Amino acid sequence: MPAGLGARFQPRFFEANYWISLTPMNEQIATQPPEIVALSAPPSLLSSSWTRRIRMGDLVARGITFLAALSVLVITVALAWELYKGSVPSIKEFGWKFITQKTWDPVFLSFGSITFLFGTLITSVIALLLAVPVGIGAAIFLAELAPRAISSALTFVIELLAAVPSVIYGLLGIFVLVPFMREHGGASLKAALGFLPIFSGPNYGVGVLTAGIVLAVMIVPFIISISREVLLAVPREQREASMALGATHWETTWHVAMVYARSGIFGSIFLALARALGETMAVTMVIGNTPQISASLFAPGYTMAAVIANEFTEATGDLYLSALVEIGLLLFVMTMIINALARLLIWSTVRKQGAAA
Repeated sequence: MPAGLGARFQPRFFEANYWISLTPMNEQIATQPPEIVALSAPPSLLSSSWTRRIRMGDLVARGITFLAALSVLVITVALAWELYKGSVPSIKEFGWKFITQKTWDPVFLSFGSITFLFGTLITSVIALLLAVPVGIGAAIFLAELAPRAISSALTFVIELLAAVPSVIYGLLGIFVLVPFMREHGGASLKAALGFLPIFSGPNYGVGVLTAGIVLAVMIVPFIISISREVLLAVPREQREASMALGATHWETTWHVAMVYARSGIFGSIFLALARALGETMAVTMVIGNTPQISASLFAPGYTMAAVIANEFTEATGDLYLSALVEIGLLLFVMTMIINALARLLIWSTVRKQGAAA
């Protein structure tokens, strides 16, 4: 090192909250640890190849992660394009009438999707009405009230239920729920609430209400698991501050933890809704598969996913096949719209919480 280099180069760096100056550098560099020597060396003495390797690694990592993120967008656009391309004959033939028409007649090539839209929406709404109170209540118990051992054991069982294939739920629905609804559940509802149109008419066991109950059982584990994790993520200081002001445990849970975790709980509900909208096998096995719109929940129905699964392999002719693909396109669009509305709702909730804070 040249003799005047240490006097001219006097770097400063931060260590242990103090600024240390190496002056003169020639006298102190021999006594400094190796990492300090590396920090205090002038840029001209650093290895340029090592710096290039670090920068190249950053560029490679950035490029890989960017491609991974871009692939999601590419797959989504490609999926939408393929669905649209396959449904073009049906769109040209029926136009907007495809959404509002009730007729589904493969023999005379007259197709409409309103019955399938109705069946998909009504079964999903029934599932949410049944699953949301149970799921949120169970999540509150597991996260706030249950002993740790019980909470861990029940959480493990719930996560196993979320991994059960849908066809298993369908089999349980056929052999357990359908006979129960035909002999006991439906009869009790008709006896107590038969004056309402939604609980009138013949009860065969299979139908819209049975499909909604099966969907509720399927989506409850998602709501419980995600809501529990969100509640456990609430900072402990929030609870301690509330209880220090005299609030009870339940008041703290309901007015503090639930409010803090509201956006995450909404997210779990909409994730469950997306699962319900796209469910196929379990619903197909218990809904009755009849393309009709009825005021009674006991009546058979049909969903968009079920009609695609049942009739796609036996569809003859380009128009019939295109009509089924257009139903898939409508289901895709409906799911995207619901997810977008969910994001807007979560964003507005978080924004209101931030403004209130």
